[in-house]
Amino acid sequence: MSSPLPLDGKVAIVTGSGRGLGLAYAQELARQGAAVVVNDVDEATAAEAVATIEAQGGRAVAVALPVGPTATAQELVRTAVDTFGRLDILVTNAGVLRDTVLWKMSDDDFDTVINVHLRGTFTCVREAASWMRENEVAGRIICIGSPTGQRGNFGQTNYAAAKAGIVGMVRTWALELKRAGITANAVIPVAATAMTATVPYFAAAVEADAAGEPMPTFFRHDLGFGTSDDVAGLIAYLASDAAASVTGQAIGIGGDRLQVWSHPEPVASAFHEGGWSYDDLAAGFAEAAGELPSVGEKFPPLPEELQRP
Repeated sequence: MSSPLPLDGKVAIVTGSGRGLGLAYAQELARQGAAVVVNDVDEATAAEAVATIEAQGGRAVAVALPVGPTATAQELVRTAVDTFGRLDILVTNAGVLRDTVLWKMSDDDFDTVINVHLRGTFTCVREAASWMRENEVAGRIICIGSPTGQRGNFGQTNYAAAKAGIVGMVRTWALELKRAGITANAVIPVAATAMTATVPYFAAAVEADAAGEPMPTFFRHDLGFGTSDDVAGLIAYLASDAAASVTGQAIGIGGDRLQVWSHPEPVASAFHEGGWSYDDLAAGFAEAAGELPSVGEKFPPLPEELQRP
């Protein structure tokens, strides 16, 4: 008799799982035994994703609705329970991009990204966690963050705000849901996506991935940059009973690298009797603060053999 799979008997919802990273997460959860509710805004894309899971012997059902509204969150949870009888795992991956610099960003650019990423995460987690608490399920909440939310990135005010907000919510939910045995974590993936495909720096890695060849070691090891499948194992692990003690964390994964991000902590403290006046700060800030933390991602120079014109 074969050994049970780690997620046998469990049911997962994965938002934004019609393609790319989300599809890889849904497929891996199914491979590990979970039944999966696939979500995408496009009905045909969602149906195709379900078909790929079923073709591998998994169980899945599609919900083709945009993430953000409470009604979508309710339908996702209702579908999981009505179709598979329960809900154990929620992965919030749905997102959109509207990249532009601050002075060119419209209200709609900002609101669209915040609505899908931040509000969509909130509404889906609220609905899923409420069901888990009411039904005494020690569930798993896994929210997808980004290096942009951790460090900032040029031209991504809206995306940075949403992804940083998601990590802040995860830390709060870990506290609020601890008594119910529900864990909440953020995953910070670094992988080839439609967005990185347009960045010249990653051209050699994207070319290798598209050709079905291994990515160069520089990308996988030095940058921690890999494929969607490289991220999926962490999603399945955090969804499992084996990760019951892991909560409130922001965990990076990409290529051959696993990272645990620190929580924001003071990097320097200084005291001045009577408080800090303007004159005190003008005279003493540089010495008190020391070397200030950098912002944004700093990539090492590409090896010559990986450079593209």
